[in-house]
Amino acid sequence: MKSNARLPRARTSDFVVRELEDETLVYDTQRHKAHCLNSTAAMVWKHCDGSTTAKQALRSLNSVFSIPVEEDVIWLAVKQLQGFHMVEAPKELPSVSRRDLVLKYAPAALALPVIMSISAPTPAGSVTCGGQGASCSNPGDPPCCPGCGCDGTCFCGGQ
Repeated sequence: MKSNARLPRARTSDFVVRELEDETLVYDTQRHKAHCLNSTAAMVWKHCDGSTTAKQALRSLNSVFSIPVEEDVIWLAVKQLQGFHMVEAPKELPSVSRRDLVLKYAPAALALPVIMSISAPTPAGSVTCGGQGASCSNPGDPPCCPGCGCDGTCFCGGQ
């Protein structure tokens, strides 16, 4: 893929973003997933506006890192971002092997993009026990909290 290829547009709706010193945390409220982007992945994501070229993003990355990186680092980050639904699907992505890049950049592996992701429970899925007055007689109802009893609804502490 040529350096003048434009990066895809980043999704911005349904995200809660917190930038920290060396990483960016992104919570996808639609998919209930939390993503932690290292500085490389976060920089590429910020350049995903649909008009920035890979060459322009590469210049920006090279101005930050002490070792020069190549365009394949940009496309690996885009591939990862796409996998986590953080960018619109690009028309075409070059074939990039993370393994090849790790070997190529072994002395400076910190320059490689990394995204870690976890699933977060939905509010309904995080309920572990029913409090005072919660239904406890139907299948699927959460059990009453420890120290509480059930007579169709949870009752706690003699109330």
